[in-house]
Amino acid sequence: MDPARRTPVNQSSAAITEVVLLGFSSLGQLQLPLFLFFLVMYVLTLLGNALVIIMIRLDRRLHTPMYYFLSHLSLLELLITTTVTPTMLLLLLSQRKTISFLACALQGYVYFLAGSAEVLLLAAMSVDRYVAICNPLRYTAIMSSRVCLSLVLSCWTSSFLFISTSMVLKARLPFCGPNAIDHFFCDSAPLLQLICADTNFLWALDLAISSFLLLSSVSVTTASYLCIVATVMRMPSVQGRQKAFSTCTSHIMVASLYYGSSIFIYVKPTDNSSAGFNKAATVLNTVVTPLLNPVIYSFRNKAVKEALLEVFQLWKLVGGL
Repeated sequence: MDPARRTPVNQSSAAITEVVLLGFSSLGQLQLPLFLFFLVMYVLTLLGNALVIIMIRLDRRLHTPMYYFLSHLSLLELLITTTVTPTMLLLLLSQRKTISFLACALQGYVYFLAGSAEVLLLAAMSVDRYVAICNPLRYTAIMSSRVCLSLVLSCWTSSFLFISTSMVLKARLPFCGPNAIDHFFCDSAPLLQLICADTNFLWALDLAISSFLLLSSVSVTTASYLCIVATVMRMPSVQGRQKAFSTCTSHIMVASLYYGSSIFIYVKPTDNSSAGFNKAATVLNTVVTPLLNPVIYSFRNKAVKEALLEVFQLWKLVGGL
């Protein structure tokens, strides 16, 4: 049995009411520069993703399945980063690195709910690209607004069922400490170490859920792009091949970032020695990737750049009145 999963000896300890997050305690004077750095990134993330959502909503040229999924991706990124980053910023400023146990549990639940939905949404976006390139004549009929809505709702529903099942099982067990965890947010693995009962089943369940969601999504994405590559390579025109690939590169970059960091954190046996790497990968998921998503899609997509230019021109016009 993993040492981190041993059943605590003291079963009579009082239930914990707050959790100490030690993620940045060892950084000393670096905490203030990190606070300023993450604050700037958080503000830019909020502005960038909110702008993408508003732009797609207002510009009729972007009322297509690809941008419909992109708007939901931006919404999920806003939810993920807002669930984690404000708490992280408070920890960097505060001497008392604590969060109430209820807030801690809620933070972990919302993070995994949104994160799981995003993993599934990235797979749905790859299917959309597959249909657009491999079956263009029937694209509008296949990827109807009804189908797109059903795919998004399926992502949320599946995520809710998986994450809620795990959360309900954890809530039935006693949390009695010690109440300090070596992380900057309430991740699942550190929280399991606070349970005063046998947690082997929960460790296995979390690993199974993470593996199923991530590996199934990666498989769908990989299969979609293998079919896309095969179709594109049969195109006679070099310009046509470049245009087809250009519609996929943004999604490939975003999916690779998110899948890679998530698999590194959650689809592997627990190893206490890798806590530092896990925190770095979590920063990538919760701070860096949400910031990069609107940048990647904006700078690599002509329609988005044109819509952004019109938005800025409109703001300039309104500001000059």
